Amino acid sequence: MSVPFAYLGVIVIWSTTPLAIQWSGEGAGYLFGVTARMTLGAVLAGLAQGLLRVELPRHRTARMTYLAAGIGIYSAMLAVYWSSQYIPSGWMSVIFGLAPLLTGAMARLWLGERALTVNRLTGMSVSLGGLVVIFWAGLGLGQGAVYGVLGMLAAVSFHSASAVWVKRLGADLPGLAVATGGLWVAAPLFLLTWLFADKGLPVTLPLRAGVSIGYLALFGSVLGLALYFYVLRHMEVGRVALITLITPVAAMMLGQLLNGEPVSPSAYVGMLLILLGLAIYQWGARCWRRISA
Repeated sequence: MSVPFAYLGVIVIWSTTPLAIQWSGEGAGYLFGVTARMTLGAVLAGLAQGLLRVELPRHRTARMTYLAAGIGIYSAMLAVYWSSQYIPSGWMSVIFGLAPLLTGAMARLWLGERALTVNRLTGMSVSLGGLVVIFWAGLGLGQGAVYGVLGMLAAVSFHSASAVWVKRLGADLPGLAVATGGLWVAAPLFLLTWLFADKGLPVTLPLRAGVSIGYLALFGSVLGLALYFYVLRHMEVGRVALITLITPVAAMMLGQLLNGEPVSPSAYVGMLLILLGLAIYQWGARCWRRISA
């Protein structure tokens, strides 16, 4: 498979995921939405792995990779779905855009990748300033919005740590194999969480919520994860995290057009600062060299 094609596929899927996450919790609650998605996703991934005859290695490094991926899926997605109760889908995507910063810092510590130069520290500072502005905007939406922002920060931290862990293991596994193994680890954890939370099955499930769960299970959990881990296998982890620089704009537009989500001027300022900081983090040095030449 073409790496650029897989990269584009991840961008499209991740752009639509935040809104689908919000819709999937309608009428049944966020915990049912994420548990149903991951359980169905684990089944579909197993079927796809069998039909496509993709080998699922069982050696120690492979098992550790599945564990790293599964723990990342469970912790990050649980935090994302919980946060979806409190903030618009566009906010979710923008805050998740901080992944390159955290991933880059973790990759530096664990993988010995690029050093945190003055350029990268500047980008981090600008993005963190944008996050502060978003916190300020969240205060205007009530205390729940602050909880949602904090939950998304936890989610992006779990996601980044999982990505670096998978990359550090270097198992060189097919993307679908990592996605399948990760979902087989995560799905039982979600089911256990559901049982301990003592949640019964919903009496009714709105059509939009059911379609969203199915979409997220097939595209978000199976195809999206398979493409993501495929790209992660073939590209530097910091460049993979750049996907989250592109998706927030599309996700915010979809949230406004399809869900009528309000975005205050101060929230726009915060989002632009985050994206500007990410651009400086990734391309600032290259632009400065061109200007100085």
